[in-house]
Amino acid sequence: MTVLTGHQIEAARLLTLRQMLKLEMLGMSKSKGPTAYSTLKMLGWKGTREKVLSDLNEWRDNSLGESK
Repeated sequence: MTVLTGHQIEAARLLTLRQMLKLEMLGMSKSKGPTAYSTLKMLGWKGTREKVLSDLNEWRDNSLGESK
């Protein structure tokens, strides 16, 4: 069993929202509730969907040390 604590919870949430945003940009969406884009805007991310995704990718690369 994996337990997330502290900043790991926020990081996991942002990674999930990033994936949701990618799907929304391809035309898929949830049936109920706010979109990933609107949730990210409430969290303080600014710009168009493309800009927010780019910023999230940069955050992921810097925070988690991942590269493509």
